[in-house]
Amino acid sequence: MPGTQTIISLNGITPTQQMMASCSGALLTSLIVTPFDVVKIRLQAQKTPFHKGKCFLYCNGLMDHLCVCENGNTRAWYKAPGQFRGTVDAFFQIARNEGLRSLWSGLPPTLIMAVPATVIYFTCYDQLRNLMRSYLGYDGSFIPMIAGASARVGAVTVISPLELIRTKSQSRRLTYRELRIVIRTAVAHGGWLSLWRGWGPSVLRDVPFSAIYWYNYEQLKKLLCKKYNVSEPTLLISFSSGATSGTIAAVLTLPFDVVKTRRQIEIGELDAMRSPKKLSSTWKIMERIVRQSGFRGLFVGLLPRLMKVAPACAIMISSYEYGKSFFRKLNKERERKKALSQTSSEKMHTG
Repeated sequence: MPGTQTIISLNGITPTQQMMASCSGALLTSLIVTPFDVVKIRLQAQKTPFHKGKCFLYCNGLMDHLCVCENGNTRAWYKAPGQFRGTVDAFFQIARNEGLRSLWSGLPPTLIMAVPATVIYFTCYDQLRNLMRSYLGYDGSFIPMIAGASARVGAVTVISPLELIRTKSQSRRLTYRELRIVIRTAVAHGGWLSLWRGWGPSVLRDVPFSAIYWYNYEQLKKLLCKKYNVSEPTLLISFSSGATSGTIAAVLTLPFDVVKTRRQIEIGELDAMRSPKKLSSTWKIMERIVRQSGFRGLFVGLLPRLMKVAPACAIMISSYEYGKSFFRKLNKERERKKALSQTSSEKMHTG
């Protein structure tokens, strides 16, 4: 079909193949990164036991998800007993005493939103970048920044209400009928925009992160491809470019991450306690942090964030680039076979 050929010619692969590449990358990233966050949460729970309504963030390498301690649930994975002497000891003890699967506790429910969000984000980025290059007729360094920021706004806008609904459902153990009533009540009091309560802080952190990340990634990738004289990035080039770009973006957007974390936890705990207290604005939270801890308070947790972000970015982008490279080769091979078939068919007719 002519339309399919046009789509393929922009990037060498179809949007469906891009989705498949990003989906496989998302699953691989979550499988590798999740055990580290499970261990971190278990160590936190050992130090300060989680009480009813207490909120914490769970990261599967793709997204931060707000988790609310369930009412009366003493069998929840984050409340499992254990005396760990450190990170390595926790890994071994959890695997030995609770089974290897316990290192991926809590993962399946978060993937329902994290994988589609990642697929939307990466596919939209590639499509927007290629369309802008094609429309403008040149490969400007600002194009990845605009495409990355726009793709992230789209992904956050789609996922924000779903994540809010998930948190409400988890905090109160609601049936689908009760959840529908809660959502209808929230909309009646605060309007439809109330479903996007966490949108502002997410955009404030994720949009600058995406713009910085994609700008640096494309520049580093181009530089390394030129240095090693390759037309497509190798696995190592993608991995190192992704890790470096993720590190730079994580450092520069850390204050927004601190504010977003505080606001997410505040939303979750107010919902869990059914408190009528008004939610603090993003700027009020930032002002409170500066007043209590000074400007240094906006840069707390740099090392844990880098340890989480850099590997996740490296694994995700390298697996995504590998997937795209695989589909490009597959498409080229199909085109070659099709061309050979047409040539032989023409020879038969002329003969």
